[in-house]
Amino acid sequence: MNTRSTEHGARVLSGASVAEAIRARIVRDIAGLRAHGVTPTMAVVRSGGDKAAAAYAGSIRRTAEKVGIAVVEVELPPDALPEHGLQAIRECSAAAHVHGVLPIEPLPLSPDPLSLALAVPPEKDVDGVHPKNLGALLAGGAGRATYHDLQARDDVFLPATAEAAMEILLAYGIEVSGREAVVVGAGRVGLPLAVLLLREGATPVILCRRATADLATITRRADLLCVAAGRPRLITADMVKPGATVIDIGINAAPDGVTGDVDFAGVRAVAGAITPVPGGVGPVTVALLLAHTVRAARAAARERSTHK
Repeated sequence: MNTRSTEHGARVLSGASVAEAIRARIVRDIAGLRAHGVTPTMAVVRSGGDKAAAAYAGSIRRTAEKVGIAVVEVELPPDALPEHGLQAIRECSAAAHVHGVLPIEPLPLSPDPLSLALAVPPEKDVDGVHPKNLGALLAGGAGRATYHDLQARDDVFLPATAEAAMEILLAYGIEVSGREAVVVGAGRVGLPLAVLLLREGATPVILCRRATADLATITRRADLLCVAAGRPRLITADMVKPGATVIDIGINAAPDGVTGDVDFAGVRAVAGAITPVPGGVGPVTVALLLAHTVRAARAAARERSTHK
């Protein structure tokens, strides 16, 4: 795997080559499906009033077009009610020609935190947020399944962004087993990523929030520091162990452009390796969402053939 060096010596772990390798596999898999008259199709549901959601959907659509995946985009009006959002997701999920469904937050959903996760059936949940998929992550193999064991299963979709972080680590040959890992951000990305790191042998794995007391003392312990906290440039150079690998999962709009949760300019002088924002975890996440859609299409085709 090629890396890009900065003037300070830290490796920049670009997601471009990792995503390209995933897309190459997608193209091969799609060729087999098309031979049987199947076009993998993803439905994206988003709010029309959110520019970031529109940009994300556009990135997915452009990448999908390159590899031969169809995208159906459902744009909700800015004043849509929660029931409208859920209805749109359920209609997409019920469509036979749709293999994967991706709701992009924020959406006008009910205050029930499970409403979005449950709206997409697990076999079309390409973002890996359905309780069945998350349950497999936690309980797969009676606690002994590795990351690769879980990734190889046809009946489980791992959370795409957490999976993308793991793919970058493994693609660049960064040792995980036996390394001390800290994950900042205990939300829908950080929590499953901590579990994946544990399954790959990192020890200990510390999961904390951006408001954790004396956060810098904790982050300075990490050989692997993964940040999904949703706060621009939260992690500064003095919070990073020299030589550590830093995976920045955040993406934030700042006055000077898009930035991650890590102060890239400062941290790259200390870290041994670091992902950029944009261009790091993001492209790999998009590629994995599409790869999951192809897997879902393949599973649906098998299901139809067994019932003929």
